Amino acid sequence: MVSNNKKAFHDYFIQDKYEAGIVLTGGEVKAIRANKVNLRDSYIRIEKGEIWLLQAHVSYLETTHASFRYDEIRKRKLLMHKLEIKRLHAKVSKNGLTLVPTKIYINDKNLVKVEVALASGKQLHDKRQSLKEKDLQKESKSAIKNFAKNN
Repeated sequence: MVSNNKKAFHDYFIQDKYEAGIVLTGGEVKAIRANKVNLRDSYIRIEKGEIWLLQAHVSYLETTHASFRYDEIRKRKLLMHKLEIKRLHAKVSKNGLTLVPTKIYINDKNLVKVEVALASGKQLHDKRQSLKEKDLQKESKSAIKNFAKNN
């Protein structure tokens, strides 16, 4: 795994996950392999039957020549079947859901993939509740660990 979007899990209820390919240049692929990618403020939009990843920050490597440098937060096209895109567009426009990238990774065939999640937004009280649950899980794990260590 290369990069996770932890903020997406904090801000949204994740309903479904899909896998999409991504159109990249050679320098971007090298940068992603070197873990120079950030999905924090990125989002996904469907325009004219195509799906796009916006505001994803892929830094270029220090060894990249100035003439080969790319725009770090450029609009990147995602690759999915047209039928899947139509289904996602219907869900997004009809149900008021949103598309969020949750992670970017390299699969078994050495291809860069993006995990696209269909999500609904959380309210402030939902975010607080999920933080409480997360803290309780941490405390219970540490208590079990300490108990096992002492016995």
